[in-house]
Amino acid sequence: MDARSRSVACTIVLALAFVCALPVQAWGLTTNKATAKPNEDGGSEVIGGLPTRLTWEGTVEEGEKVSSIHLEIPADGSFAESTTKVTALEGLSRAPVESEVSADKNTLTVSFGEPIGEGLLIRLEIYNMTLPSTGGDVVVSGTYQNQDGEQKLKDSDPPIKTIANTPLQSMVNWLDNQEWVKQWNANQFLGMFLKPQLILTSLSSLFPGWLLCLGIVIASYPFAILLGLVFALMKISRHRLVRAIAIIYINTLRGTPLFLQIYIMFFGLPMMNINIDNNVLGIIVMAINSSAYLAEIFRAGIESIPQGQYEAAASLGMGHLQTMVNIILPQTIRRVIPTVTSDFIMAFKDTSLLSSVGVMELMMFSKNLTSVTGNMTPYVTAAIFYLIVTLPLIKVVSTIEKRIAKSERGGGPRPKAKAKKAEVAVVDGQAVGAEPSLVEALSAPFKAGTSVMGGTASVR
Repeated sequence: MDARSRSVACTIVLALAFVCALPVQAWGLTTNKATAKPNEDGGSEVIGGLPTRLTWEGTVEEGEKVSSIHLEIPADGSFAESTTKVTALEGLSRAPVESEVSADKNTLTVSFGEPIGEGLLIRLEIYNMTLPSTGGDVVVSGTYQNQDGEQKLKDSDPPIKTIANTPLQSMVNWLDNQEWVKQWNANQFLGMFLKPQLILTSLSSLFPGWLLCLGIVIASYPFAILLGLVFALMKISRHRLVRAIAIIYINTLRGTPLFLQIYIMFFGLPMMNINIDNNVLGIIVMAINSSAYLAEIFRAGIESIPQGQYEAAASLGMGHLQTMVNIILPQTIRRVIPTVTSDFIMAFKDTSLLSSVGVMELMMFSKNLTSVTGNMTPYVTAAIFYLIVTLPLIKVVSTIEKRIAKSERGGGPRPKAKAKKAEVAVVDGQAVGAEPSLVEALSAPFKAGTSVMGGTASVR
């Protein structure tokens, strides 16, 4: 071994000896745990800024006597409104203990009348304290007093995972403290179906499911319209085989429940090793189901066009395809818009059936939240989300139907300005007192040889 290698080896040995010689921290009071009870309404999370219960436990080590404990949490937390229950346990038996508790903003001090001896477990249950509203990992630290003076307390491990307090949670917390809300919830029916706090939290929790419902029906409906139009044309085709295919397709889908079709697609395709994303498969199922109903709507609309329209188009030399595209279909679309809109509303509501196969749409979120809270308010909130879409569409359908009916009765807009009444005198075959164009029109018969001896014509 050369001199350089010996030097490196000596350095390593000296470093190890120095580390081993360092004093090891000996804890006279060992922190066992520090946990907080979930305070999320119906959830499992600890939300900062809301009242919760903190449980801290520590064990007095051999040869130690603890006379006081001082706990600290981050500055944004608070012990100010808290109450503390102090328990000393020797094994499973409770040991008598006298204590005095004082709380400040983010510190809490527990002083014992008699020092707590070795082997005892100290448990502090702190009620109505708040953790930092900013959320994050919260560590409970502090100090304790023993026979040797003040000692550092080991930080809690693992830290308490806290989520940030949102404006929504702050509003829920405000509602919790309102007297009228307490009276409202005291009523069995109102508290079960219309709990204000749960309505607020449900609006936030169910919103992603509502967006998915809208996404599925909006993505599926254009395909449903195209399929429906194709099968409507097939059903009125002159070819028997084409008509038969359309009839089988339409009658099968209209004659079986959508619930059954969903199960066949979602459980049948995987058995054939065909795996499709649940949301995409939901779009496919909804498009296929709606296309059968739209096919009948379009067929009825096409057949409602008078036969004279076809004959007029033929007299102009238009072929069947030209007639259908330029004459029949534009009138058909105008007539079926109210019915198609109503079918869209039905399709939007039917997306709720996708919850039965695990698609995380509105009803699935409602079901999960109801299971956690044991309250029916999430289902009522889901109804509100459905009505946000359906009620305006129902109003639109009603308005369109009224306008179409008025137009077909000849009740369209009329000119605002009324034609002036003109007094026209006819003398010796000439119209006197009228506009030049009117004079020429009225004078024409007389120029042909008709004799009129005076007279007056009123023209509007």
